[in-house]
Order: sequence, then structure tokens, then C-alpha cells
Amino acid sequence: MHDADLRPNAANHAPLTPVLFLERAADVYPDRTAIVHAGVRRGWGETRTRCHRLASALMRRGLRAGDVVSVMLPNVPAMVEAHFAVPLAGLVLNTLNTRLDPEALAYMLVHARARAVLVDPEFAATMRRAVVLARDMGLAPPLVVDVPDPAFEHGGPMIGETDYETLLAQGEADDVLPAVADEWDAIALNYTSGTTGQPKGVVYSHRGAYVNAVSNVLEWDMPRHPVYLWTLPMFHCNGWCFPWTIAARAGVNVCLRRIDPALIFECIREHGVTHYCGAPIVHNMLVNAASKHDPRITHHVKAMVAGAAPPAALIEGLESMGFELTHVYGLTEVYGPATVCAKQAAWEQQSLPERARLNARQGVRYHLQDGATVRDAETMLEVPHDGHTIGEVMFRGNIMMKGYLDNPQATAAAFRGGWFHTGDLAVVDPDGYIKIKDRSKDIIISGGENISSIEIEDVLYRHPAVMVAAVVAMPDAKWGETPCAFIECKPGVEVSAEDIVVFCKQYLAGFKVPRRVMFGELPKTSTGKIQKYSLRERVHARDAIDV
Repeated sequence: MHDADLRPNAANHAPLTPVLFLERAADVYPDRTAIVHAGVRRGWGETRTRCHRLASALMRRGLRAGDVVSVMLPNVPAMVEAHFAVPLAGLVLNTLNTRLDPEALAYMLVHARARAVLVDPEFAATMRRAVVLARDMGLAPPLVVDVPDPAFEHGGPMIGETDYETLLAQGEADDVLPAVADEWDAIALNYTSGTTGQPKGVVYSHRGAYVNAVSNVLEWDMPRHPVYLWTLPMFHCNGWCFPWTIAARAGVNVCLRRIDPALIFECIREHGVTHYCGAPIVHNMLVNAASKHDPRITHHVKAMVAGAAPPAALIEGLESMGFELTHVYGLTEVYGPATVCAKQAAWEQQSLPERARLNARQGVRYHLQDGATVRDAETMLEVPHDGHTIGEVMFRGNIMMKGYLDNPQATAAAFRGGWFHTGDLAVVDPDGYIKIKDRSKDIIISGGENISSIEIEDVLYRHPAVMVAAVVAMPDAKWGETPCAFIECKPGVEVSAEDIVVFCKQYLAGFKVPRRVMFGELPKTSTGKIQKYSLRERVHARDAIDV
């Protein structure tokens, strides 16, 4: 066939972007509920108007294409609106982790060259310090906007030069907004701690966000008008792209700024929640609270979990409440989940322990992810599907970051051989399902947060009593994993576990502080390298001191 003369044009080609989901939802279902929060209920038509006003206001404040807007917000309506308004203005959305300390946040603001910052009052003190530090590091003073929330009971200091609603009033809903010229343009910037503790800026494209948002629909067979409860923080990989997914199905965003089992059950009953996502800790909390807070849920609820493999007790507990659990796996670099443990009909006939084993695997590639594989990191050959041969999990396809901002070396290393290298070690079972065995990057996943063991070790080495230090993941019933520190003290020097914890709290966010400290000589190879695999076997030793 000779079709070389048939080229893309305005009639047959348009850049893929998830902001179009907002436009369709508002055009077709303007009066259907889009957002519910603390007495606020807005339809898709009103939500579009507000998003257009915010986009207009940011442009009128002088922000230009490619500028970064950082947001320090919990799961509130403004967070949903920012996922559309910021890219509608041709800007890049940078959602900040609300659990981080001012020093880490300042680094991100400077690295991103943030031009505007939206701040919830709960985090005002932290962000005031972060902005001051960022200015001291050379960042031009950004526009700081306060975002009050009626659901925040404790009030909070205002640190911005204006507030959110005033800013929206400065924009016009009918202002001409820039069209997305290239689907490869950046839509979001997310930071990940990586392997060294130095945050890396992961750049998302409009195309990737669009593709993963649609893939979410396919993985869950999500119908029109789902009711989605925001238990997953929207700062995590842009909520795994679900702000855009829910718009694609003209669903309801039920916002929730804090995790509380009783409140979650209440929201599910009151609003008829059909879907929610979260780290294992969220699901565990619901199961453990079911006896205390009678869920009384009579409709079917789909739940998605990422992180530690769901144990049998968790699966059984959720099933008893009428929840259907889906296990997914991914990283910030692949927009959140990029594999799914797709259930087979035959599994339903298995015993609960066997179903738990099958569902605990990381599974197969997402619908619209081109490839998920386990390969030898040196030869790049795929490992045999024997359930025993270990290789590195790798991805390729449209659900993939553009790369790391201002870090070409890290980008090249991550994409070596035409695949994205996750650093996670896994096997492939005979049925083609991936099962992770270890984390080569020594990342600890605690309550859905990535913690670099090296970052904690760097702090431990600052303590005057510490000669050698190592940190590994320790299983935790509540958080999935928490840091466990092993310390070899200098000769003749003694220090307590409590002293170590107090010291760490001066330099680390609370969730990064070791929950257990163990003392003694650390096992080493002949070349002096610490044998971390041996330490992992000792995390339950009797000489441990929980703190």
C-alpha cells in the first residue's frame, strides 16, 4: 500500500492529553457530581469553570509555558482542580509529599524552579520554612497561595500573598488557554528518593498520563460514573493518574484529607463509594477496625493495593466486607501501577492460602504498557519462566517517564538497553506472572512511602558514637515495612537506642526514623562490604530494641 502522502493533519491527529477528559465530562455531564468534600458538592460544569479560572489567573500572574506550580495539599478539591488547571495553562504540576521536612521540600522547589506554590494551612509552617530556605538557595520568590479548607479543624497561619478563591476570581473562564502542541510536553514533575537519598525529578508527559489514565479504566473495567474515594494521596504519582481517570468516566471524587477508618466507612456508605486505592496500611486499618466500627456496607466495593503483598488475612477480611482486592505494582517512574495481578477464574476454586499466594504476585503488564519483563541486568536476556531464576524487573512503553529532570546520567542508566531498570529483583512463574523477591536498591516501602536506607545511614554516621551503620527493611504489621538500624559502635563508646532515635529525628522526617535499633559487630565480606542479607535475617533477634 502506498500511503506516504497521507500525513497527520488537524482533522485526523491531535496530541493526547488527559485534560480533554475534563472538557468531555463537563460538556456531556455538566450537572453530574464531580467533587464532594466537607459539605461542598460541585458538578463537572462548575469544576471546569473553576479550573479554567485558575489556569487563567496563573497566566495573568505571569506564569508561562513550562513553568512549575508546586502544591502542598492533602486530598481536597483544590488538588483535583490543580490536576487540570495547571496543565490547561501549559504549566507543569509538582505535587509535594506532605510528609517531608522543610529541607527536602526546599531542595525540590529549587530544583524544579517553582514559580508558584499552593499551600494548605496544615502545612503552612513547614512550607514557610521551605520557601525561606529555597530563597536562600537562590530561588526567585514564588507566588505563594493559601488554600483554606473548612474540613481542617485547627485553623492555621496564612503565609501566602493571596488565597485560593481570590486567585480564582482574578481569572476568567472564557480566556483563551494554550492548546497542547505536543503530547510529549511535560504535564507533571514528581520527586522520588532514588537509591542515594538525593531526590530525582521524574518528568511525566501528557501522553503518558493520558495512556495510564485510560489503562486504569481497563484494569478495573470501570463503568460510567464511578464513585472514587481518595484514600490514596494525590501527591503519590499524581494519585496513580486517577484524577484524570475519574474525569474520563465522569465519576465522583470523594475527597478525604486524612485516613480514619470510621470516616472511610461513613463515606463509603453515604456516597456509595465503588472504588478506592491505597497502600497496605490503609486496607489493614479497615480490616482491623471492622469489628469496632461496623462497616454495614451492602454494595460491592473495588479496592486496589500496591506495595507489600496482601496476606491471606487481609484478603479474607476485605472479602468479608464485600470488597474485591486488586494487587498492582509500579514505581514513580511508571506513573504508579504498571503491572497488575490479573485474576484468573480458576483461582476462585483455590483455598484462601493459595489464593493469597497467587494474588501476592506483581503479575502482568498493564493493558496499555508495552512490556513488563524480568531480565538479566548484564546480558539483557529474559529469564526463564521457572519461578526460580532471578533477574531485574524492567519496563518499556507508553506508561514511562520522559526521564529525570536535569540528570542525563541517571536517565541514561535507567534506560540502558532500551528498557527501564527498576532495580527490583524478581522471578517469573510458569504462568508468566512476575513475583518480586528483593529490592536491589535497598529501598524501604513504609506506608506507601519510599525510604532510602542510604539516606538514613548517612545520618547515623554523623553520630559521634557510630563506627559502622546499616539499615534494612523490617516487616511491620501496620506500615508494611519500617527501617531497622544496625550499629557498630566505636571502641569504648556506648549509646542507647533512644539516643540514636533522638539524634535521627533532628535530620529525618518522622517516618524515616528507625523503629528498631540493634547493636553489635556487623557481618562483612572479605572486602569490608556489609552483608545486608545477613542483617535481614536478624531483624527479629531478641537483642533488638523497639523504639
